[in-house]
Amino acid sequence: MSNSKISEVLEQLANGEISVERAAGELSLTTPVNDLEFATVDHQRSERIGFPEVVYGLSKTPKDTADIAERIFAKEGVVLVTKSSKQAFRLLCQTVPSAIWEEGAQAIWADRREKKDLIPGVAVVAAGTSDLPIANEAVLTATLMGCDVNLITDVGVAGLHRLSNRMNELNNARVIIVVAGMEGALPSVVGGLVRAPVIALPTSVGYGASLNGVAALLGMLNSCAPGVSVVNIDNGFGAGYQAASIVGATWKD
Repeated sequence: MSNSKISEVLEQLANGEISVERAAGELSLTTPVNDLEFATVDHQRSERIGFPEVVYGLSKTPKDTADIAERIFAKEGVVLVTKSSKQAFRLLCQTVPSAIWEEGAQAIWADRREKKDLIPGVAVVAAGTSDLPIANEAVLTATLMGCDVNLITDVGVAGLHRLSNRMNELNNARVIIVVAGMEGALPSVVGGLVRAPVIALPTSVGYGASLNGVAALLGMLNSCAPGVSVVNIDNGFGAGYQAASIVGATWKD
């Protein structure tokens, strides 16, 4: 919990605005804030780690997804649902009319927070246009976390001259997410050219022997380039979150 939040709770207690029990609950790391029959919404996550709980939409029913997202948005003023569906989006729009459906990323988001200056330094590099849905998920995540993201597309190893034309942008980045399927070679190439840390993001794009992204994942894990870390297959959210954390977007006073 941030120092500003602790001070706010203590001031409310001192002014008699809240009870001792309420203050203890607000300051506790273990007290659940908002229970549903099927889920316990973690409203204290933003205070602990810098950004609210993000809803993983895959395998949830559209109604459960919408209900959880509504609770988070009502409390936090921002919500992100990854790997979701238009049906869940339509249900959420009934209570959160400002919600937006991102077709490319298959994600839902809404944000009513006061606008702040975005933190520069995050670049997302997609090997091919087939990798764009996962790249867009990373972009959306980092953007909602307060980052100014530069998306560079279609610069895979089959035509390295395309990458060389974007080296100025890569050299100005503070962290680079490199998204690739097939054999997953692009993060190693980028990692050997830049000083910034590289987050390798494998996708399930590729023909049969790519094994739905396993070949790219193993290639990235075995990279000989220094400074390359790897997230799971198709985990654009995880890559975007890590990049935002590296540039300091999760830090609060």
